[in-house]
Amino acid sequence: MSKTKLKLNVISASEPKQLVLEVNDLSVSFGEQRVVEHVSFAIEKGKTFALVGESGSGKSVTALSILQLLPFPAAHYPAGSIKLMGKEVIGKNHAVMQALRGNCASMIFQEPMTSLNPLHTIEKQISEILFLHQGLNKKAAQLRCLELLELVAIPEPKKRLGSYPHELSGCQRQRVMIAMAFANEPDLLIADEPTTALDVTVQLQILELLKSLQAKLGMAILMITHDLNIVKHLADDVAVMKAGKIVEMGAVERIFSDPQHAYTKILLDAEPQRDMPTLIRTQPLLQVNDFKVWFPLKKGFWQRTYDHVKAVDGVSLQLYQGETLGIVGESGSGKSTLVRGLLRLIESEGDIYFNGTNLQGLNLTAMRAYRQSLQIVFQDPFGSLSPRMSVRQIISEGLEVQGKHSDAEIEIAIQQVLIDVALPAESLERYPHQFSGGQRQRI
Repeated sequence: MSKTKLKLNVISASEPKQLVLEVNDLSVSFGEQRVVEHVSFAIEKGKTFALVGESGSGKSVTALSILQLLPFPAAHYPAGSIKLMGKEVIGKNHAVMQALRGNCASMIFQEPMTSLNPLHTIEKQISEILFLHQGLNKKAAQLRCLELLELVAIPEPKKRLGSYPHELSGCQRQRVMIAMAFANEPDLLIADEPTTALDVTVQLQILELLKSLQAKLGMAILMITHDLNIVKHLADDVAVMKAGKIVEMGAVERIFSDPQHAYTKILLDAEPQRDMPTLIRTQPLLQVNDFKVWFPLKKGFWQRTYDHVKAVDGVSLQLYQGETLGIVGESGSGKSTLVRGLLRLIESEGDIYFNGTNLQGLNLTAMRAYRQSLQIVFQDPFGSLSPRMSVRQIISEGLEVQGKHSDAEIEIAIQQVLIDVALPAESLERYPHQFSGGQRQRI
């Protein structure tokens, strides 16, 4: 049984430079609002170019413009040019762009859970690309799907072909997205925050996979990220964006060693430091003893429990006022289950003392009084925010449920929290899909 062979593109130092992507004087507007202004950069074959900047700076809009994925006519291009392998893409019709997407350029999106179709199996979603661009029959497409899943190191690929996105871990979903992007071996790969929601160990695996596949295929990579550590270790060149403009651009070594623009210096200085002052410990704010979350395994007509999945088993910890406790581990190790259990969002056993009170002994009514003191920021902002509610409604809902604040007090609190997370006041009347991934996380 033969497999489709990957083309290996070895770039010789004597070969002339080949530009895969050329962006010249690009401006993007939504209605009358200019969100990207006079942006220019180019990427050579086999090179990695990083676009960095805070959320909302225009990075993802620039990336989506390259593949012409912005909504038309809401988004338009007052000026500029985008060329893929020498071919202009701005203004091209759907048929032309469909041929370019996947073949010439592919994209790994920021949130794989919302980018993959929840109603289709992994095999069907990858095969769709192969049917469209390569005209493969069903058997050949299945073989190619297996090859791609093996390429991105998905365990037990044959079993995973029939899986749905929700049946995979976050890391596996991201690997599937990479497999789809590599299906037609494109000249340009656009990676939009490809590791944002992944564990640190998994992030390293995904980044090493991208570099390995780049070396095999000789493709160019446009990396959209806010993680300067990723840029430092993976990119050849970098452009710093602020408010829709590139404020500084150059080789990674030069930008990190000798930044010229004030904003670039601010970004580099904003990297977390570990020089926090030592706090005097008194009573722990949170104390957890022998904490367990076991999920029953049932079988038979009567669904009798025959065993348990011990997701969290015998955990004890202490957290003091003003401190930060980090819980790390690979996907599936029980981190999120532990947190949901501590908040009593799922059933658990063991002691949970908060400010001296054992939360395990409280009924739902008594527990509600503690909810405002025990809050959580979920991993996937797009899946956590209601798409039918405006930002104002989302923020105010928690305050209204408490029933302790007047309308005026709620409005003051909403305005203040927007200032705290650096979002403009006009964000209140917008909906989650109108924000970047980083901005949704701030909400």
